[in-house]
Amino acid sequence: MTALETTPTASSPLELEVRLAALGARYDAAPRYPAESLTLLASEGWGRRFAPVQSGGTAYDDPVQKALALMGTLRSVGRSDLSVGRLFEGHVNALALFDWYADPAQKAWLGKVLAQGGWFGVWATEPPPGVRLGGDRLQGAKMFATGAGGLEYAIITAQPEQGERQLIVVPANDPERADLSGWRVRGMRATTSGRYEVTGLMVNADQRLGCPGEYDREPRFTAGAWRFTAVQLGGVEGLVMAMRDALSDAARADPIQRARFADAVVAARTAWLWVREAAIRAASEAPDAGDFARATRGVVERSALDVMELAARSVGTRSAFDGERIDKITRDLSLYLRQAGPDYAKDQAAKTWLDRDLWGEGDALW
Repeated sequence: MTALETTPTASSPLELEVRLAALGARYDAAPRYPAESLTLLASEGWGRRFAPVQSGGTAYDDPVQKALALMGTLRSVGRSDLSVGRLFEGHVNALALFDWYADPAQKAWLGKVLAQGGWFGVWATEPPPGVRLGGDRLQGAKMFATGAGGLEYAIITAQPEQGERQLIVVPANDPERADLSGWRVRGMRATTSGRYEVTGLMVNADQRLGCPGEYDREPRFTAGAWRFTAVQLGGVEGLVMAMRDALSDAARADPIQRARFADAVVAARTAWLWVREAAIRAASEAPDAGDFARATRGVVERSALDVMELAARSVGTRSAFDGERIDKITRDLSLYLRQAGPDYAKDQAAKTWLDRDLWGEGDALW
């Protein structure tokens, strides 16, 4: 009997969030790969819900309905534990790549792995000179590889001798290839993001996903950022909820404290509106979906920074105590918001917005 078969399921989404949050506190105190949390999610069917239909995923009416369902799930996991949210987001990113580019045999193989509770990641960041594909052999390493040594498989990018980079599925659970010694951080500890050596791994035809250049195809590449903004949004919502729980009766009777709480709610709901719009545009592959996702990153970042400050001002010194939920979410968000190039992303969106109103046809101001 597998761990997946023996893990008790949650009776409701709220109970699942509570259990994931409790596990997250343990992983924060003693950082390690969150195997129990991921097994719990897999036992609830969340590991393959957004897989290709041919791999056992849920059939949705259209891509927009699927994106909105995914947004709700990403927020839920993010509210519980941002480290697990980061891992879950990488997993559904991998599932999307399989959906777009895998052949029938690869989708059938994916279904078998998911049925056994397997988890995937997507690793693109690498130290120079990057991962090379010479013939059928890989050379190099990935860095900031989330779940290194814990995930069953990762989709990585590799540069062939000629042409554009290729997506390749590789085993990711070899502890001898993972180096987590550099992941000494104050937040997102359980993502176990480290270096993963792929030198010497052989690549057969079944491991090549799609054609060279598929990973960088737009607007999918840039617009896909909406997924991690949804996880971050979940963290913001979790922080607002923790802030509310921490307010005493005396604080709730204070108009200044009530105003702070109202500002936090507005910040979270504003981020929700933008993430939802970015998800819809990405699912529709709208022409400006990429720049809209870039702008959304800035909106979510601003909302998160505001809520972190409001929570700290409202709750005071207690908000920074070890073991306090506000402290954990704040530390996790502070790191997660540094996801690659936030200032560059905002600047690129601003350039496009100066040229035309991205909000779109029918409601453009210029």
